[in-house]
Amino acid sequence: MTRHFFEEWGMERNKRKEGMFMNGITMMVLAIVVLGGAYLIYGRYLEKKWGIDPNAKTPAYEMDDGVDYVPADTNVVFGHQFASIAGAGPINGPIQAAMFGWLPVLLWILVGGVFFGAVQDFSAMYASVKNKGRTIGYIIEEYIGKTGKKLFLLFCWLFCILVVAAFADVVAGTFNGFMADAAGAVTTVKANGAVATTSMLFIIEAVGLGMILRYGKLHKWVNTGIALVMLVAAVAIGMNFPVYMTSSTWHVIIFVYIMIASVVPVWSLLQPRDYLNSYLLVFMIGAAILGIFVSNPSCNLNTFNGFTVNGQYMFPILFVTIACGAVSGFHSLVSSGTASKQIKNEKNMLPVSFGAMLMESMLAVIALIAVASFADGEAAAAGLKTQPQIFAGAIANFLMKAGLPYALVFTLINLAVSAFALTSLDSVARIGRLSFQELFLDEGVDEENMGPVRAVLTNKYFSTVITLFLAYLLAKVGYAKIWPLFGSANQLLSALALIACAVFLKKTNRQGVMLWVPMFFMLAVTFSALGITIYNLGTEFFTNGLDLGNTLQLIFAVLLLLLGLIVAVQASTA
Repeated sequence: MTRHFFEEWGMERNKRKEGMFMNGITMMVLAIVVLGGAYLIYGRYLEKKWGIDPNAKTPAYEMDDGVDYVPADTNVVFGHQFASIAGAGPINGPIQAAMFGWLPVLLWILVGGVFFGAVQDFSAMYASVKNKGRTIGYIIEEYIGKTGKKLFLLFCWLFCILVVAAFADVVAGTFNGFMADAAGAVTTVKANGAVATTSMLFIIEAVGLGMILRYGKLHKWVNTGIALVMLVAAVAIGMNFPVYMTSSTWHVIIFVYIMIASVVPVWSLLQPRDYLNSYLLVFMIGAAILGIFVSNPSCNLNTFNGFTVNGQYMFPILFVTIACGAVSGFHSLVSSGTASKQIKNEKNMLPVSFGAMLMESMLAVIALIAVASFADGEAAAAGLKTQPQIFAGAIANFLMKAGLPYALVFTLINLAVSAFALTSLDSVARIGRLSFQELFLDEGVDEENMGPVRAVLTNKYFSTVITLFLAYLLAKVGYAKIWPLFGSANQLLSALALIACAVFLKKTNRQGVMLWVPMFFMLAVTFSALGITIYNLGTEFFTNGLDLGNTLQLIFAVLLLLLGLIVAVQASTA
């Protein structure tokens, strides 16, 4: 993030009259009241309206296969859900969208988080649990049609490639142990090296924790104690023994890791790793809230900078830039693709889905407070160039008022941010693999009756390799270039998931009117955003030509728009 970028936002400390009444504590209290009230009132209203049966046998037990369907305690599934859905989005999105001013960002996080995101996540998990833990694709097949399912799965697969590419680049950048200054001199970055070491240790520890959780049969509080000891040990070792490698080397290591993570049983790596990371992530949010109440940072953003800023229109850009934290289609894939297969009791769906989404909205508000705390050029002068660095630097500033050392807090927050992105990679790589496999599977066709071509296409190793190979190529383009297309595709996926859930609720005689407004609004947002992306890339293509990465983006954008339109039309006639 450069000084010029901050100047464009026009952030001048204590000089903007319209922002003087707002500060960090006010924003935080407002978020806690709105989000907490939404869980207690609106969440429980939906629970009663749709009908939760605590005595029903969930798919985790009914379909238990020891690989994808594995019953888990509420805190374990919540850890998986929250760590998977958060990613880098709730931090990057609000910081990028802050160019429009703090008011539209805060309103969209709170309104979108409650009435769009939490409703989508809960309905997706509910529909999946009521349909044997199947994905949104199978729900579309059951209630809309087989063609709709195939198109949706293709859409999901393309989307997962985008997510893996974007988040892999974020993680590799966070782990990058070297930095060049203005003169070209290269120095090591201890904070990044420490984060890399700790993250790798988390993976090793997760395997051991997975064995304990599955075979130890210990009380959940004993498991929690073991997880916390592992967490502290990994952080301590990482702080003292940083690993320094380039981002390109980390790209390769990360893709090898997620290739393994997407095919091994969930209990052996995915569940325990997310469970372990969830404590770090909750600690980060708790520490950030404490820092805000201790320091009460001022708000140095304008209230509203207009509907057009630097050539960017608030509609649809604001609503695709802030996805995670408000509403994100990726969440529906986690809710129906992995988490729904681990739910022990239907009553656990509300805290795991609705609750995790509101927790993410809280994180998005914290990110807004963090970027608003910096004056014009202050972050750039401190060497904070990326969104995660700005976030970590702000929280470290807050907690310095509580007596904590800046360097320690900065490293720990960076670690937590990388944990968000890496756990999302675990889940989305698996979901991408499952989507590709399901694309070539039909009901009633078992392994013995498959032809050789279909047997290869549905093989979990082949589907993993083809998915990650394309993601790796796209990752070389860089996170910054991928993010706009990722945001548009993500929000279109949200609209399609809401359509599928609305049709499910209608055909099972349950009330789904609360999904209609979010559904139509997100369709308008995403078709507009994808249209703008296609126009800009198409103009560049015919004027100057495009490199491989941008050509892939143009192809992806056209395919996603067409697939989204066809699925939406099919659903409207269901």
